Amino acid sequence: MSKAAKRIINIHSNKSSKVGFAGFLETLFRTYRKLTYFFVSLSIIFICMLCAGISLTPSILFFKGLTKISENWNIVGQAFLGGIGISFGYFIYGISLIFVCPLANKLNPWKVKPWRGSWYSLQGVPWYYHNALTFLVRFTFLDFITPTPLNNLFFKMMGMKIGKGVVINTTYISDPCLITLEDHVTIGGSVTMFAHYGQKGILILAPVVIKKNATIGLKASIMGDVIIEEDVIIAPHDVILPKSRIGNEKKVS
Repeated sequence: MSKAAKRIINIHSNKSSKVGFAGFLETLFRTYRKLTYFFVSLSIIFICMLCAGISLTPSILFFKGLTKISENWNIVGQAFLGGIGISFGYFIYGISLIFVCPLANKLNPWKVKPWRGSWYSLQGVPWYYHNALTFLVRFTFLDFITPTPLNNLFFKMMGMKIGKGVVINTTYISDPCLITLEDHVTIGGSVTMFAHYGQKGILILAPVVIKKNATIGLKASIMGDVIIEEDVIIAPHDVILPKSRIGNEKKVS
């Protein structure tokens, strides 16, 4: 069979190409797509809620402790200390979350790897899971610690390969485990970066590699399967499409 023939993916087929129990499970998965995705989504939501709940626990303890202290105070004092409890509690939650979600991510027995195939495949499930945990932090807290060493630490714990002196001034990142930022890379404000793309009903997971001293300008977009060489400057608002290989010359829109 030719390589071209091997690459053909029938997105309408319910039958899996896998063998054994995995093949049976994926065939079931595709046959009852809406129902199985509902239960998979529900499971991922449950895990995200559990992570949020664990992270909120020290916040609630802190708030209750302040409430206990102020229980005999007048209403103004109680309101003041209650406000302190809520505001500090939020940041206690956020700092806790940036450690809890990577731990939950590591507990996933199926790792996210470069892959291409139907959206309705078993390989897509760990990808959804990985990004759900990333987005939980991104949409509830990450903006408050960007750019600081804490957001670099979070992405590193989620599997992103980050070199020395890297600045990440954006939260619009998906698939961190498939992204490599080498030494002294600068990711500008509101850059969108992800290591996947879709076409004709097919999901493609493909790594992004940004090499030493490269700079990604404000609000640029970097898609999956992209390599940016050393010292390259990507212009603000530029879009780097899948399969792009940007050489050592400066990239200009």
